[in-house]
Amino acid sequence: MTVKAVLFDLDGTLLDTAPDFEVVLNQLRQEEGLGPIDADKVRQTVSNGARALVELGFDIKEGEPGFEDLRLRLLALYEQHLAVATKPFPGIEQLLSFCKENNLAWGIATNKPEQYTTPLVRALQLQPDCVICPDHVSERKPHPESMTLGASIIGCQTDEIVYVGDHIRDIQCGNRANCTTIAVRYGYIDEADDINAWQADYIVDQADDISPIIEKLL
Repeated sequence: MTVKAVLFDLDGTLLDTAPDFEVVLNQLRQEEGLGPIDADKVRQTVSNGARALVELGFDIKEGEPGFEDLRLRLLALYEQHLAVATKPFPGIEQLLSFCKENNLAWGIATNKPEQYTTPLVRALQLQPDCVICPDHVSERKPHPESMTLGASIIGCQTDEIVYVGDHIRDIQCGNRANCTTIAVRYGYIDEADDINAWQADYIVDQADDISPIIEKLL
């Protein structure tokens, strides 16, 4: 096979966004007269989005009275605080340098809306070759459309993409598009999830473990 591109999920794979989500969720809890929530619980939930964070923070289900108001308020707070403590995971900057040195395109394929993704990417001065958000596809992950679109933008086939993610939907998306998939243990994985059951081609404990895999595939 030939590898021409490496695509990453955003939250929990490329960037450690949990610290900012922890701040805004606890700010919203404070507004509602509640105390702070455990940081580890927030980390385990971030990859599931704002709805899951509202359920975690307020023990309320989508569709129940007040849920949507809390979700919108959480997102408004996050938009004001999305690049304060967020940073690439250890080893990611070196991995992106590796991609550049080996003439590999790199990009982002996320279920995070463009409204938050674009300013975050700009704030951290990242320069991906493509950014795929739910706004750009008709079917979000785990549907393979994100990989198909990414391949089209980069100018390669989907089987020439390595897709890296921290959630089963990332691996399902990549596998369905015939990409090589890498699951990362360092991401935002719920304690009830079994990463070994995701059927990723590779599993790594840290970002530093990714470039040796790609190097073998070149």
